[in-house]
Amino acid sequence: MFAFGYMSAMKQYLYFEDFEAGQRYDLGSIAVSEDAIIEFASEFDPQPFHLDPKAGSDSMLGGLAASGWHTACLGMKLLYDGLIGHSSCQGSPGINTLSWKRPVMPGDTLTGTAEILATRPLQSRDEMGLVTLLVSLANQDKALVATYENPVMFLKRKGGA
Repeated sequence: MFAFGYMSAMKQYLYFEDFEAGQRYDLGSIAVSEDAIIEFASEFDPQPFHLDPKAGSDSMLGGLAASGWHTACLGMKLLYDGLIGHSSCQGSPGINTLSWKRPVMPGDTLTGTAEILATRPLQSRDEMGLVTLLVSLANQDKALVATYENPVMFLKRKGGA
């Protein structure tokens, strides 16, 4: 079913039982524009190096750069489109870790992958299980820009697997 443990964009509706540690999912790609960087920063993270190319150039980032929170939101969009939007996802109790590895600049194209780290049934909710994902975002040069570990709750199939 999986070539070399890697699965491409969703083709079927997934339940908790469909996930196993080691599986990898291609989440697709998304382009990042200067306008999008400035628009996001204007509303949610108005630091000068996210709003102004000159301020970005004068900063340690070396140019206008997306907010880390913008990068995280782009990762969530890819995760939704590439995996959880085609599943029995019931939400998440939070993010375990989030790491920004390098700046995301205008013109970058981010590609996402999700690796299943662990699965376990929920003792408090028989109808659900918890799947821990490692989401990685890389730019067009294959340089890692962000990672986050995210436990996600999924419904089990009715009547078992």
